[in-house]
Amino acid sequence: MRLFLAAAVLAASSFAAAQAHATGLATCDSGPQEKWQPQEKLQKMLTDRGWQIRRIKIDGGCYEVYAITEKGERVEAYFHPLTLAPVPTQRR
Repeated sequence: MRLFLAAAVLAASSFAAAQAHATGLATCDSGPQEKWQPQEKLQKMLTDRGWQIRRIKIDGGCYEVYAITEKGERVEAYFHPLTLAPVPTQRR
């Protein structure tokens, strides 16, 4: 019984850790959210470049942006929440 219980706890903790991991293409070591720059600042920066922002969300400790660029290209881009610098992505 103990072996079964230990296996169940291990499986549940592995599942929880997998859920907490990023689902996107990038991760950022960004620290606590209280120190992040506001999403509104990122949105203004990108709209000033001519981007049309569809959505900004948090994924993998990064800001994930769905937008249309000034060239009309649909993009999914990642930005570091402390610096607002673009984050390189890894394609699956």
